[in-house]
Amino acid sequence: MAVVEVNHPLISHKLTFLRNKNTDTKLFRETLNEIAGLMTYEVTKGLKLEEIEVETPVMKTKSYILPDKAVAVVPILRAGLGMVEGIITFIPTAKVGHIGVYRNEETLKPVYYYCKLPEDIADRKVILVDPMLATGGSANYAIDYLKKEGVKDIVFLSLIAAPEGIANVVKKHPDVDIYTAKIDEGLNEKGYIYPGLGDAGDRIFGTK
Repeated sequence: MAVVEVNHPLISHKLTFLRNKNTDTKLFRETLNEIAGLMTYEVTKGLKLEEIEVETPVMKTKSYILPDKAVAVVPILRAGLGMVEGIITFIPTAKVGHIGVYRNEETLKPVYYYCKLPEDIADRKVILVDPMLATGGSANYAIDYLKKEGVKDIVFLSLIAAPEGIANVVKKHPDVDIYTAKIDEGLNEKGYIYPGLGDAGDRIFGTK
């Protein structure tokens, strides 16, 4: 298990736009996808390739491609949807599943409401995505669900993570790698990450 904070100048630069409360919906959504795309390089560096033969203008040679069943992307609804396009731009053969979990604002516990996964999900590396890893409740629920479906290779990808959320996921799922653009200071009394970037779902979809 690894916890990786992806420190890169381009990501840090773009993350500033997400944190800024004056960033409008269009720029927020575009920047979120750009960061997700940049982080895809780090998350997928361990993917296994298949060797094939191709013919260049000069000669035949061995080359490498991703297997058709290499990857599935599973966003935790609704905010996770904002990261999908940035990832599948680089992995167009990836299938996309959806897990609907929201946090009860009084108990801070996850509440399940929807799931639809590719039939061959167990054969794929699953990139589980949510912009925010706060308490870790929704992430743990989604990982539990995927494991019950037979998935053995899961990586969790977020933009902002709180130390408390990381600790909860690591404790329950030590076999799941966590990648995040930034580990923030912690959670406030309402369970929100600070300094954070606000409610990612509302800022992606313009619902506030």
